[in-house]
Amino acid sequence: MYFTYILECNDKTLYVGSTNDLEKRIHSHNNLKSGAHYTKIRRPIVLKYFEKFKTYGESRKREAEIKKIGREEKLKLINANCFQRI
Repeated sequence: MYFTYILECNDKTLYVGSTNDLEKRIHSHNNLKSGAHYTKIRRPIVLKYFEKFKTYGESRKREAEIKKIGREEKLKLINANCFQRI
């Protein structure tokens, strides 16, 4: 299983990424030096949205699509799709 996700950083900016282990990736964004530089300097981060995919290619394609849309569209996506914690 692969995931595309949106995080909200401490400064209220949004970060979009993909992974095959969402819990581990969120932990790394919040706690480790190996987290993305963008989120590392904007901690703490909060998971706001995710989608599941069967392949990494599908999740990366969706990540690229989401990155192309503006902030308001990302917020609409977040608000329209409540999710349960994994």
